[in-house]
Amino acid sequence: MGLAMNRGVRLRVDPIRCDGAGYCAEIVPEAVTLDDWGYPIITEHPLEDPAVIRLAERAVAQCPRLALALVIGTERRG
Repeated sequence: MGLAMNRGVRLRVDPIRCDGAGYCAEIVPEAVTLDDWGYPIITEHPLEDPAVIRLAERAVAQCPRLALALVIGTERRG
């Protein structure tokens, strides 16, 4: 079932682990764009579309550096 039934799901990247492979942007372009060096820029908005959440789950699972995570709730950094 995954996280598709939850609201307020956000995609997060660990910038220390990320090496800029770019798979996340290919898998879920609705939530991830790449900067000039190929590192991800994650949308600040919660993911609410179940199809986009499923794609985000796939991106998390396929990240070669385990740098992505899905978090639930309204927690904001910085």
